[in-house]
Amino acid sequence: MARAPLILVTPCQQNKGAEFADASLSLSNRYTQAIAQHGGLPLVLPLTATRQDVAEYVRRAEGVLLTGGEDVEPQHYTAALAPELAEKMGPTEPARDALELALVEETFRQRKPILCICRGHQVLNVALGGTLIVDIPTQIKSALRHKQMERKMEPVHDIAIEADSQLATLLGATRIGVNSTHHQAVERIAASLRITARTDDGVVEAMELRDKSALPFLQSVQFHPERLYDRYPPFAALFREFIAACATD
Repeated sequence: MARAPLILVTPCQQNKGAEFADASLSLSNRYTQAIAQHGGLPLVLPLTATRQDVAEYVRRAEGVLLTGGEDVEPQHYTAALAPELAEKMGPTEPARDALELALVEETFRQRKPILCICRGHQVLNVALGGTLIVDIPTQIKSALRHKQMERKMEPVHDIAIEADSQLATLLGATRIGVNSTHHQAVERIAASLRITARTDDGVVEAMELRDKSALPFLQSVQFHPERLYDRYPPFAALFREFIAACATD
């Protein structure tokens, strides 16, 4: 029987956890279930990991999953925010930002497959030199309603997918409905990435590498396929292909 590839999964930080109200890790089980059900062995990373630890984790693993969560600190992609945008910032996670930025760097250095979801999609763009929209309703006129937490398990708007993209091949479509639970988004895209899907209001919903030989696999999506794959079969292909790319033995 083939060995299940080890997949590093990034968590959020909860300020007061169940044990002694200590700062704790927090992660939806949907991510680890999606990895496990498609043949991977998920390992949740500690936010206390040092830069040296991150390199060793990536060395021992076969792939990396960057998950959803709070806003990325603006200092990582802009010199200053206008007051009206600063007011729209949600909670941030400085320790997580540091961990994930280092994790992206190591993933590229060691050439491992990576799947990025929601916040992870935004972190990837920032790590590679791109910028973010701080608040969609403030910065995009006539924007769709992108933050629909009450409908997080179902499609709420369509995305248009580039026909020549890997995402279109995986999903078997050039237009598909997705869920949406975010208020930030990719703005200026990193030079090494290409946009492969947008919503009708122009928000970037998916990215992949311009040079696909740079990594064995990279898919970056703004929506949450881990909340869709078990009821909307096309989205299972994202996890299936990711785990297949990680299964080197």
